[in-house]
Amino acid sequence: MIAYQTVGTNNLKAAIAFYDALLAELGASRFMEEEDVFVAWATSPETPGFCVTIPYDRQKARAGNGVMTAFAAKSPAHVDALHAKALELGASDEGKPGPRGEQFYAAYARDLDGNKFNFFCMLPTQAQSAP
Repeated sequence: MIAYQTVGTNNLKAAIAFYDALLAELGASRFMEEEDVFVAWATSPETPGFCVTIPYDRQKARAGNGVMTAFAAKSPAHVDALHAKALELGASDEGKPGPRGEQFYAAYARDLDGNKFNFFCMLPTQAQSAP
């Protein structure tokens, strides 16, 4: 249903470097870009994309209150690694990796412009892990 998610930035060059390095850890690469305006990444042409852009009205970009992008990870270890990579790249911590309830494992961060995102994976239920 969702084709892509876009977040604004006030420093496109820094945002591109941040997301090039971070999203590469998910197997994503650039699939569309317009110089000095935006870059979009995806893992394949059939999957939803993620885009960072200078706001169309050229006003200051601001992170939305209650807005978040979720990136699917392969495992809890992958969530841990992605969160660590984001912090290494200058993101701020919004919630350390760990279980949230019985089936959801996630970590939260904010990018260089304050946009909130998470990495998550679903944990097997007791019934799924029983032999």
